[in-house]
Amino acid sequence: MPISEKKNEKRAKNILLHQLTRTAKTEHQLREVLVKREIPPDLIDWAIADFLRAGLIDDAAYARGFLAARLARGKAVKLIARELRQKGVANTIIEEVCGAVSQQEQQELANQLATRRIQRMLSLAPDVRYRRLSGFLMRRGFPSAVVTAAVRWAEKQG
Repeated sequence: MPISEKKNEKRAKNILLHQLTRTAKTEHQLREVLVKREIPPDLIDWAIADFLRAGLIDDAAYARGFLAARLARGKAVKLIARELRQKGVANTIIEEVCGAVSQQEQQELANQLATRRIQRMLSLAPDVRYRRLSGFLMRRGFPSAVVTAAVRWAEKQG
């Protein structure tokens, strides 16, 4: 017996509310959840549009919060942009949000990470220390020029 249209509408809204109370999500992520829950496509569009009008779904605000949280965890903007793309955030929003972080801020973050990390490596040979520290920063998504400068900075500080 098919579920009535009203029940489906209410179910779609309840699913969205539940998802948004647990953690912030992008429009793309919420659409995926509704598809998995077998909500009809026309109802998905309707529910998402309703939540967008109400301001409950805001990919730009999500991206700003995500960027701030990931920067605080020592991730580079390039890596954060890739993660936002995977979450379905539009490229224009990603460029706008990530563009707010200057090259100088990125370099300072890399310098801080390198300075903290090198303290654990002081007993290692300089070439090993350089290789490990640069690998650590590269895995965090920093460009090679930033990595080289940060490693040199940390060596001078340490």
